[in-house]
Amino acid sequence: MAKSFSNQYIFTFAFVMVVIVATGLSLGFSVLKPYQDENRRIEKIQYILKAAGIPSEKKEATRVYSDHLIAEWILDPVTGEPVSVYQSDGTYLKGDRRAFDIDMKKLLAARKAFNEGKSKDNPGIPLFVMRSDKGDTLYVIPVWGRGLWGPVWGNIAFGTDRNSITGATFDHQGETPGLGAEINKDFFSDQFKGKKLMGPDDTFQSVKVIKGGVKNLPAEKQPYNVDGISGGTITSDGVSNMLLDCIRYYEPFMKKAR
Repeated sequence: MAKSFSNQYIFTFAFVMVVIVATGLSLGFSVLKPYQDENRRIEKIQYILKAAGIPSEKKEATRVYSDHLIAEWILDPVTGEPVSVYQSDGTYLKGDRRAFDIDMKKLLAARKAFNEGKSKDNPGIPLFVMRSDKGDTLYVIPVWGRGLWGPVWGNIAFGTDRNSITGATFDHQGETPGLGAEINKDFFSDQFKGKKLMGPDDTFQSVKVIKGGVKNLPAEKQPYNVDGISGGTITSDGVSNMLLDCIRYYEPFMKKAR
């Protein structure tokens, strides 16, 4: 009898503790989520600004973004024309959706479903029209892909020729320190400046991350390649695939500058 009472007490105590811990975790998540969401929003803003060559501190990022934003466009991937235009003053010139609110992982999944004929929805693609510190108009494309251990992402900026890259940012969730994790270093992203997205025959080329050194390539291939990270082959391949998979949908938009 005493043993049965003891077991019942243990089970009751364990159950109560599980409920308390679960409730505490749920409450903690609810309290912290708005702060986490805000941090992600600011981080996203800073990635866009950095790709456009615009420095910003965390506490000033939202203001700086507003000051330099011309408009957020959502493009029709077939025509390259904007179907929704959100302006820096908070109004819509066209449509009713913000490019900033697009989740690139979900967008790529939706585009894959459309391309495979599993969905009739042909989703629009996000583009950020920014004004640099020098007054130049820049276009920023967000990109998302897979590295060795998890997602990699970034932004590519190019000028009004809709071809020459002016800046890039990359980051990762869990690539190997000292190897693939180096994609978020300036020495890697700075290589993309001046690279080309469109070939001389007016076809989309993208930019590849390669082993062996760009300087060893023929001159005509050098504008479309950057040096890979030593020991980070899979991450480098992931960045190459990410750029190809994401930016190819902007080819109709890029050709409009021709």
